[in-house]
Amino acid sequence: MHLSSINKMTAFRRRYLNSQATKPLVMLDLGRQDIRGSYRSIFDRPPWQYVGVDIVPGKNVDVFVRDAYRWRELKANSVDVLISGQTFEHTEFFWETAEEIARILKPNGLCCVIASWTGPVHRYPRDCWRMNCDGMLAIARYAGLEVLEAWRAAFFLNRSGFRCGRAIAFRRSSSRRSKRSVANITADRSP
Repeated sequence: MHLSSINKMTAFRRRYLNSQATKPLVMLDLGRQDIRGSYRSIFDRPPWQYVGVDIVPGKNVDVFVRDAYRWRELKANSVDVLISGQTFEHTEFFWETAEEIARILKPNGLCCVIASWTGPVHRYPRDCWRMNCDGMLAIARYAGLEVLEAWRAAFFLNRSGFRCGRAIAFRRSSSRRSKRSVANITADRSP
């Protein structure tokens, strides 16, 4: 777990969740086997319920899903906030994962995905992809999720920005859009 990833996830919590500190939110951390750290210390605070989910059992894994692309262990519309860092680049069919995220998020549920866009190959157990800003926007659009903002390092980007992104914040709107709808960026500021 890189310090920059911890900083991005902390910025997401400050921006979108600090105002909900007294609400009993279900926080699902996807791909959360603890290889080199976790986000648990950022989100595991009462009355929030932090749940670590992965496709393999291990340290920091509370729920083990047997099928990486059909999470039968998780109910539809059951999660308030889904976070995921350094998982999508290891997921062969990340677009199916995005659809499962949309399925389990409650209406207006929030999500933050952080994925590598550079760096050496690092298999856990495989290393399939690198994500840039347009790719992250396409993932959200494919799953019918509303993009709130996308960023790289300390810069939040708008859709016409020149920098590639590696983190995206989105939510499931109360009425999911079709996969052909246009993603919307609503913020252009640093965390």
